[in-house]
Amino acid sequence: MTNTQWWTADFTGRYTGLIFDCDGTLTDSMPLHYIAWRNTMARYGIRFSQERFYQMGGMPTEKIIATLSQEQGVSVDPVAASRAKETAFESKLHQVKSKPDVVTVAKNHVGRVKMAVASGSDRAGVELQLQAIGVVDYFPVVVTSEDTTRHKPEPDVFLLAAARMNVPANSCLVFEDSPLGMDAAQRAGMDCIDVRFGRLHTA
Repeated sequence: MTNTQWWTADFTGRYTGLIFDCDGTLTDSMPLHYIAWRNTMARYGIRFSQERFYQMGGMPTEKIIATLSQEQGVSVDPVAASRAKETAFESKLHQVKSKPDVVTVAKNHVGRVKMAVASGSDRAGVELQLQAIGVVDYFPVVVTSEDTTRHKPEPDVFLLAAARMNVPANSCLVFEDSPLGMDAAQRAGMDCIDVRFGRLHTA
């Protein structure tokens, strides 16, 4: 599969379930997330570089905050800081755009194969983004950080999505943009497309 054709491919013959990450995959939200992260963390005296931000893509907000605060020796309430970060991001939701290639895949498979969203973000933020780009009705199953105790790169979010779609895990194809997410898909025994480059990684 080449990066010039993956978004027009018909996946129905090979897979019974398609699972999409949200941030950076269905939506072009990562730059907006980073601005919200950078500004919020600065208020708490925590440095958060853009490089580190992308390395931690797919990790729940509170876990990121706890990791950064521990590394930098700054005492922070992860729950309060997480709430502040999500509020900052939600104030920018009117700027969120879709990732057209990925949304094309979803649109082409509505009603033809079971589909789900599986994200490391919180449910409220994910659902607001899906509404903002007009695809909320595409996905009867939405799994978010609140639904599992272990998060990417652990496979739990993808395995739960497959279970809720009532399809075998090894018959699912995942669409992801982050190394942590792709690692989680592999651990779940699922094929995965890296939407940044259109590369198919087989389980």
